[in-house]
Amino acid sequence: MEVITPHPDQLIHIRTILGVVMGLSLARLLSGLARFVQHPGRERIYLVHLGWVIFLFSAVVHFWWFQFGLHNVSQWTFEFYLFLICYAALFFFVCTLLFPDRLDEYFSFDDYFHSRQKWFYGLLAGLSAVDVVDTLWKGMAHFHELGPVYPIRQSLMLVFCLIAMFVQNRRFHQIFVTVVLVAQFIWIVRYYQFLA
Repeated sequence: MEVITPHPDQLIHIRTILGVVMGLSLARLLSGLARFVQHPGRERIYLVHLGWVIFLFSAVVHFWWFQFGLHNVSQWTFEFYLFLICYAALFFFVCTLLFPDRLDEYFSFDDYFHSRQKWFYGLLAGLSAVDVVDTLWKGMAHFHELGPVYPIRQSLMLVFCLIAMFVQNRRFHQIFVTVVLVAQFIWIVRYYQFLA
């Protein structure tokens, strides 16, 4: 059987498309954060919302960083290409939920965030599930390389996001985002500190 060697421009093309979508996600988060500086009296910070902004910023950067590993993909299919674009688009949708175009009909970011918490946590649960599919698509060797912590981490994130969709207690949301931020920091430092 003949081994097909991918053309070097394939990866550049794919990473460029992913970069555009992920760049839109980062731009949405950064322009949203800039609103707090531009309109400090009108745009009041809600710590749970800010925590999720920080998490998504790190998750988008982490996703983009990890895409360096796509050079290991020996054969590209349209399905995998479309899957990665949809995965990146899911990040964009979650980032857009954090910073809507207009906030006029809401009193504050906490009012807005909790009015959209089912959508937000539902999409975040979707991101966790899609990440598992992405990891499995890259092969069982890659999945096992991440160790037993990975499926536990993803399962817990998925379950707690589904629970958070229906919990009104603000303290729960504060604790949840804090734990997720700490876990994200540890995960990135432990597994993805160096580009390889």
